[in-house]
Amino acid sequence: MKRQLDLETLQLESGAHSENSEQEMCVMEAVAYVAGEPWTDSPACASPIIAAFCRNWNDTPKPYGQAIRDRLRDYIPRRVGSRGTPEQEERRAWLAADWLIRVCAPAWLRLAGLTAHADMLAALPPQVSHETVLASAAVSAAVSAAVRDAVRDAARDAARVAAGDAAGDAAGAALKPTTDWLQASALDLVERMLAVQTKVGMGVAP
Repeated sequence: MKRQLDLETLQLESGAHSENSEQEMCVMEAVAYVAGEPWTDSPACASPIIAAFCRNWNDTPKPYGQAIRDRLRDYIPRRVGSRGTPEQEERRAWLAADWLIRVCAPAWLRLAGLTAHADMLAALPPQVSHETVLASAAVSAAVSAAVRDAVRDAARDAARVAAGDAAGDAAGAALKPTTDWLQASALDLVERMLAVQTKVGMGVAP
């Protein structure tokens, strides 16, 4: 039996939680609750691809985590019943992979000043199959080799942000525009992944 949640007052939390409070849960625990399923962050009714993507965003560390969790909250009812066919879930997985390669990675590379390498990834054709990934392997390898040290530096900056020290606070201010943009882009991706089931159900190719 489906259950109700007051989405206006619900404050999602990072991580997993025990079944002890209707107001202390992650985004996918909330989906399971609304669906009337046993307590879990992997509800059977929901698309496993969308669930995995949303769990990762739900666990975004400070100082940006609560902002994305507040935005994910509005999607809770729409993820109930979102599980698709194997073909639909594969399509959703490729949408997520394509976003990570051609949108997310370039955004961080541009922030690091590696604009040319960001443009190389962004200019790749849509990554929709193993064949397209293999065809893009040379570009991906070249970018990976060129930015390895920069990525390590970015990871250290992210760790300082999470720790909340003075250097981390300064880095956090510099990261905010990129983080805000990626959050909006990630929610657009969730919309597109949710639409896969609707389009296929209407007889239209995803």
